[in-house]
Amino acid sequence: MNDGRESSADRLLALIGEHQATIREALDEEQHALLLARLGALSEVAPDDVMAIGRALQGVKLALLPLPLDHPVRAALESLRFVAVPPGPSTVAGAQALLALLSTPSPSPGPEAAPSLEQLLLARALSAEEAWARCGGAAPPPELIRLSDPQGGVHYPEFQFAAGSGTPYEVVLEVNRLLLADIDPRGAAAWWLSSNIWLDGTPVSLLGRLPDQQLVGAATALVEGD
Repeated sequence: MNDGRESSADRLLALIGEHQATIREALDEEQHALLLARLGALSEVAPDDVMAIGRALQGVKLALLPLPLDHPVRAALESLRFVAVPPGPSTVAGAQALLALLSTPSPSPGPEAAPSLEQLLLARALSAEEAWARCGGAAPPPELIRLSDPQGGVHYPEFQFAAGSGTPYEVVLEVNRLLLADIDPRGAAAWWLSSNIWLDGTPVSLLGRLPDQQLVGAATALVEGD
């Protein structure tokens, strides 16, 4: 059992959920099937068996090694440790939800289906209190995506905040204004977390890797119907 803090195991599952589209693109059929099998094994572990969860997690990590070294999930593997906050029931539950997400066939032909609220909530997020702290003790800008959890509380997807300064990305605020995130936060979150035909990937995985104006341009193309 953990103490309420997020474990590295839960962080890993959240990263996989955030980047599931590019993971599917990067792995061949056999590699993706192995990842699903390893997540399936994790989802079936007894929630209170920390040692078994740890072994299953190592299997998940090994299944992710074929990802390109510059892929966000692959790059994070070496820094994730399952020690400081041990995995627990939330890890098994997260694996079950993630397995369902990754097992859903990609729709073809036609546009990709928007992620559900449950899928959006898999993304690593901040509480309202944490978001206020990231904003220097002030109210978070209305442009930030704010998702209401049916279980209570609100989530601010963490990808909106720069890793170094911790403050909101200016490009995220600009794109979210275009996407009317204050009116339709789920739609804005789905844009960031879904594969994008103009960017050839998920916008969230390209933050800091593409020039800001390319992200703004892709959002503008959507809004203007190009």
